[in-house]
Amino acid sequence: MKQIFSVFALLIIIFSTSYSQSTNQVNTKVNIDENTIVKSPDGTTIYPYAIWQKLAQSGKYYLRKEKANDFFTLAEMTPEMLAKKAEAVHKMPMPKESAFFKTGNKIASFKESDMNGNKFNLKELKGKVVVLNFWFINCPPCRQEIPDLNEMKASFADKDVVFIAVALDEKYDLETFLKTTPFNYNIIDNGKYIANQYRITAFPTHVVIDKEGVIKFHTSGLAQNTVSWLKKSINEALKS
Repeated sequence: MKQIFSVFALLIIIFSTSYSQSTNQVNTKVNIDENTIVKSPDGTTIYPYAIWQKLAQSGKYYLRKEKANDFFTLAEMTPEMLAKKAEAVHKMPMPKESAFFKTGNKIASFKESDMNGNKFNLKELKGKVVVLNFWFINCPPCRQEIPDLNEMKASFADKDVVFIAVALDEKYDLETFLKTTPFNYNIIDNGKYIANQYRITAFPTHVVIDKEGVIKFHTSGLAQNTVSWLKKSINEALKS
C-alpha cells in the first residue's frame, strides 16, 4: 500500500502557523532534507536535491513513498489534487498579522529607487494599490515564495497595483541571485534601513496598502495561504 506524502501536507506540518526567518534567530525542523533519495516515477533517475526541492516547492509536485523502498518518487499533482489543495487553502483562516504594522493605519512613507533606477515615493503612489515585500537572499521562506509571488504579480498586470520588494542585500549579491531565481517585483537593494524604519525583524513580511495609503493587510512568515490572502486583499483594495 502506498503512502502519499504531498508537499502540501508536509508544508502544513512545517508551516502550521507560519514559517519565517528572523534576522536574530533561525528555528526550523525539516524531516525531509538533502540526504533524502528522490527518484523519477519509474525509479530509474535520482534527482539532485536542488532540482526536486525546487519542483516540490512549486506546489505542483508531491513526494510519494512505498513502504518497501527507502526512497521517494516525485510525481506531478493531478488537476483534481490541485483543486483539492486550492479548496483547502481557501478554507484556512487569515494568516497571523505581523507585529510591525496595524491594519487601518496609514503607512509611513519612504523614497527610494529600485535596482533599475525607477524612483518610488509611497506618498506619490496615492491612487494605486501598493504591495510591499521585505526579504533577503539567505531567508529560506523568502526564496520559496518567489515563484508564487511572480505568478500573483502577473495576474494583476493590467491593474493599478505596484509591487515593491525591499531586499536587505547589496545590489551585487542580488544581481547574482536573480540570474538563477527571477523575482519580478520592483526590487530595492540595500533596504535594511527601510526595514529598520518599520522595525521589521521577521522575514518575509508582506504589506498591502490601499489607494489612500491605508494598510489593508500585513503578515510575516510564509503560511500555506499567504499568497491567497495577498490576492484577496489586493482585489478588495482595488474595489475600494
